[in-house]
Parts: sequence; structure tokens; C-alpha cells
Amino acid sequence: MYLQWQLFLDDAKMKNFTSCFKEKVFLKFFFSRLRLNESQRYQDFPYISLCGRERNYVRCDDTPIVFTDQLKKDACEVGDVLTYAHGGPDLSVPFEPQNLYMHPKSGRVYHPAWPKVGGIGLVRSKLAIELSQNFVFADGDKSPTHFNWHGTKLKLENEWINNCQRFGMNSQCESA
Repeated sequence: MYLQWQLFLDDAKMKNFTSCFKEKVFLKFFFSRLRLNESQRYQDFPYISLCGRERNYVRCDDTPIVFTDQLKKDACEVGDVLTYAHGGPDLSVPFEPQNLYMHPKSGRVYHPAWPKVGGIGLVRSKLAIELSQNFVFADGDKSPTHFNWHGTKLKLENEWINNCQRFGMNSQCESA
């Protein structure tokens, strides 16, 4: 089970920081094998992470990828990145500020992830609040239209959201 950016065994009684998986080598291994569960087995678990003959079925509150931190270019060799599962540069994707998406009803902020996990990741609330200071709302209270980043006003390109698979967001996806 994946809850608030923390990975737990589904039957864990206590779900808090002390009982979640924290070993970065394991998390890198686990997330590198994570994908949509396209089998007909355990349909309550929309994601699966394969480990040899073992099948780890995964369910989550929103998306299995939760971006927890943003690292600036000087901390990484490849430029600004978003990290997930508190994994640092080892668990990261290039930060694409023009592709941030704020859901108009929930206010949650999303960023593209890789296709195997549905193409979308949730930005952790704490990080979303930090980033939200850079949103520009040209249409009043509606969704943001631009994002200020490193002195440049970027037009938000939200078309990518139509191509992702996230349960409950798009009409072609079932609610989890």
C-alpha cells in the first residue's frame, strides 16, 4: 500500500514513518519495476511491481508516484529535478515546470511521470504549496495559466493530462 508518499505492507496495522519502507536501494528497485496492473488478478490493486517470481500488488490514495522534493540544478548534474519517495537524485525525473497541472476541483498539483505508471505523479502538498507561489492565474479564480520559473513566465501546457492513466481523473479510467 502506498499512502502519503510512504510505502507499506497492505496489512500493516500502524501506518507511519517508522513502519514504512525507507531503504533507498529497495525503493529504487521497487519503483523501477512499478507499472499499471493490466492483469485480471487483484483488480483492487491498480499497480504492480515485479520482483522475480514475486508480484507486489500496489494500491494508493491517488497516484503511485508522489513527488516529494525539488532539487535545483546545482544539486544535480542534469538540471532541476523532482524526486519521489524521498529518494533524492536516484529517484527523480527532470522538472518540467511548464507541465505542472493543478486539478480544478481538488487543487492538487500533478507533474508528468513515465508511461508505465500511468504518466502522472502527484506533487506532495508541502512542495505544491512552495511551487504554487509561482502560478499565475490570468483567468481569475480558474486554473493557473502560467508558471514563473527562473525569471521566465512559462505558459502551462496541460494537454499531456489527457494522455495519462490515473484512476478517477479521466473518463477512460475507472475510479479506484
